[in-house]
Amino acid sequence: MESGEDSVLRCRAVPQTPPFPDLDSSLNKERNQGEHQQANGGNHGTSNGTIEVEQVMSRKLQLKRKAEFLKSDLMHQFDSQVNDFLDSLIEESAILEPAPVPAAFSPPLSDKERSKLSHFRPPHGQGKQFVSRRSLLDELFEVNHIRTIYHMFIALLIIFILSTLVVDFIDEGRLVLHFDLLVYAFGQFPLVVCTWICMFLSVLLVPYSLFYLWVQTQSGACDNPGLYSWLYGSVFLLYQAVGVGFLPTYVVVTNSFPPASCFIVILEQVRLMMKAHSFVRENVPRVLTWAKEETSPCPVVPQVSQYLYFLFAPTLVYRDQYPRNPVIRWGYVATKLLQVLGCMFYAYYVFVRLCIPQFRSISLQLFDLRAMVLCVFNSILPGALILFLAFFAFLHCWLNAFGEMLRFADRMFYKDWWNSTSFANYYRTWNVVVHDWLYYYVYWDFLWISQKRFRTVAMLFVFTVSAVVHEYILAVCFGFFYPVLFCLFMCFGIMFNFILHDQRKGPIWNIIMWTSLFLGQGVIICLYSQEWYAQRYCPLKEPSFLELLKPRSWSCQRGLIEDSDEL
Repeated sequence: MESGEDSVLRCRAVPQTPPFPDLDSSLNKERNQGEHQQANGGNHGTSNGTIEVEQVMSRKLQLKRKAEFLKSDLMHQFDSQVNDFLDSLIEESAILEPAPVPAAFSPPLSDKERSKLSHFRPPHGQGKQFVSRRSLLDELFEVNHIRTIYHMFIALLIIFILSTLVVDFIDEGRLVLHFDLLVYAFGQFPLVVCTWICMFLSVLLVPYSLFYLWVQTQSGACDNPGLYSWLYGSVFLLYQAVGVGFLPTYVVVTNSFPPASCFIVILEQVRLMMKAHSFVRENVPRVLTWAKEETSPCPVVPQVSQYLYFLFAPTLVYRDQYPRNPVIRWGYVATKLLQVLGCMFYAYYVFVRLCIPQFRSISLQLFDLRAMVLCVFNSILPGALILFLAFFAFLHCWLNAFGEMLRFADRMFYKDWWNSTSFANYYRTWNVVVHDWLYYYVYWDFLWISQKRFRTVAMLFVFTVSAVVHEYILAVCFGFFYPVLFCLFMCFGIMFNFILHDQRKGPIWNIIMWTSLFLGQGVIICLYSQEWYAQRYCPLKEPSFLELLKPRSWSCQRGLIEDSDEL
């Protein structure tokens, strides 16, 4: 006897054949005409044969059309049934999914403790939930059509290499394989490594030690725990501002690090500051809840190994435990690291073939509208390539390589930002790692403090923080203040966020988003490159503070480049 579920599945698996009244009536009509002609006895021999052939061909065409319609309808019904089955399967797996396993040192919280904990956390539930999932590009590259696009970019890199070799051979009479730009960009690398080690060790020891000492003051033995909270909080903020904020920047500026080396130090500085903030922000509410309830003999203090793992993990949101993969695929790690190296050489050839010749040949005269327009449009192609390379090298290859080495299973470092029809969705999906930090620790904390009264102000505050940090990174690494990116963030970014919002759907809005993105990249490459060369060809001996703030490319005039070897 078949069960009820088997019968239901069988009923769903065999869709009913849809009726085709027009086709059926036409076929019946042809059948009746054929019978009528057979009844007449074949009065017209030759004409009857021709008519019969035409009828057979027409009947075949009608049957073919009917089979095509039937195939399309069957495929549509099959697709809908598969989607329904997968949706129900996902819902069942979500219901049967066990709760996150608490840490070994952390006892499970009761409902009362969780309600108390909500007073010390932003009202966003349990925050970000980490689950085991692959990166989107790893899934897409399994499709041959998508992987062909990856092959096209590799072919373009080969073209760049061949063009550089051919031009060098024509100019020099031999193959020139010098990588002067890369050598210059990553100069003083031993000092970079020493700076990073000092930064990392300080972030490993100081925040954890301050947190551990502060926890001891909340056990009830101290008379005034609130005073100690203000004291240790002030020391932590002072350390963030001076120890992690000022000192690495001072080392970079005084030693005149080249751009790539500077980016390594400054980006690591920002990353470690964000991680230290997340560690404190996630653990302080648990200790305050324990201090009020005292439901366990000891407070919930993370182990040093958990904090150390978090400092290397490809996320900016602290958790005691993360989903982990069972094994490390070292071949996958090697592939991703080689792809990072390939992207570096790709960027090198983009600058050598598309950027440096263009901006070296431009005479730095007073900037007019025509020169501005030509510069922006000529910079769109290298700007777009740099955008793709930065995304693929860092957000996909670098983070996946570290995630694999740490067996970190949640690989959603980005989403399908290329399908965005609004800039609001693009901001959420371009860099999920940074977005999560801004969402939980800036946006929701602002709403929590303001009691959810100023959502628009909270969003503007997030834009301001992001714009200031981006401009700070570029100003320190390039060695000049030129707030192009800040203006794009605060003006066009906010404007597009309201104009191209989530209700905009359809392909036309995706085209508008890509057009705006390409134009923005062209503006960034053009203006920053112009200012870079103006700073080197028109230096100021004793500049005042206002002269440092004024872009040099607005007033620098130059006829011919005297020193062609300087970058």
